[in-house]
Amino acid sequence: MAETKKKTTKAAAGTEGSKAGAQGSERGLRKTQDGLVVSSKMNKTVVVAVVRQVRHSQYGKFVRRTKKFYAHDENNQCAVGDRVRIVETRPLSKLKRWKLESIIRKAE
Repeated sequence: MAETKKKTTKAAAGTEGSKAGAQGSERGLRKTQDGLVVSSKMNKTVVVAVVRQVRHSQYGKFVRRTKKFYAHDENNQCAVGDRVRIVETRPLSKLKRWKLESIIRKAE
């Protein structure tokens, strides 16, 4: 008897929480990344390399990690070498989950 009470309590709490989250709240804050455009050959798509430094777990030395993100560039305004800011968005294709927010610095 006590077990069924717990289950109904959890279920009731879960439905109330999801309703409260869906009502009246705007979209959450989106992640942003700053990176360097490494390819702009595709139509309306750029590849942005984001470099970050992480501490090695055993040795403590800082190691560079590079990750490439595919971002949507609606007007094809980016060129290789541009420093850009991208923001996460809904999936636009198999690999594209980011879109171009702004160009920080144009390549020379």
